[in-house]
Amino acid sequence: MYELYIANKNYSSWSLRPWALMRERAIPFEERRVLLSEGSNWDAYRKFSPNGRVPCLVDGDTSVWESLAIAEYLAERHKGIWPEDPAARAWARCAAAEMHAGFAALRDVCTMSVGIRVRLRDTPPALARDVARIAELWNEGLGRFGGPFLAGETFTAADAFFAPVAFRVQTYALALDGAAAPYAQRLLALPSLRDWEAAALQETTREPGQEDEAKRAGECIEDRRAPPT
Repeated sequence: MYELYIANKNYSSWSLRPWALMRERAIPFEERRVLLSEGSNWDAYRKFSPNGRVPCLVDGDTSVWESLAIAEYLAERHKGIWPEDPAARAWARCAAAEMHAGFAALRDVCTMSVGIRVRLRDTPPALARDVARIAELWNEGLGRFGGPFLAGETFTAADAFFAPVAFRVQTYALALDGAAAPYAQRLLALPSLRDWEAAALQETTREPGQEDEAKRAGECIEDRRAPPT
């Protein structure tokens, strides 16, 4: 059985991608959660991940790191990771790759922190452009391929790659226009994301660096997490 190494569910947006993909596509795996510690996690994560980061999928003697590579590895072994329709598949791959490599302002300003709600101090122009582009991309996919998911009727890797954005929309009350706003809510209502969120709220560890990033973004107006230990 696959082993999927991830970090804290409250913070680890990269881990969420393959985790949600495998859950929604009913691909069995054993979860290996290795929590972030203050400072470098290089030594701890190098025990199972060649690049010293998560996520990392282990399949017997094969280790697959980076979420996009994991999606492609799974696509070679399981149907439905990408859409069957060639046009939808090409679009889905482009959308996932754009998310994988881009949206730096969204990542920098709105770090993923599932269990809190933050009132942003301001919206820098670069962040506004990222949010507008995400809404544009989501509306395009939903309009072209009919929904309810980005590339058609079923959840694919394209949706998995934007699952962390749905949590950011929730945490920072990011405004999306058109069909993009209800799509974010559909993602958050999926069984996989509801389970991820429930587990994130039960985590009692706090990683100072991640906490500081959220504080820089704005005022925390609600913290739904279990008390820290």
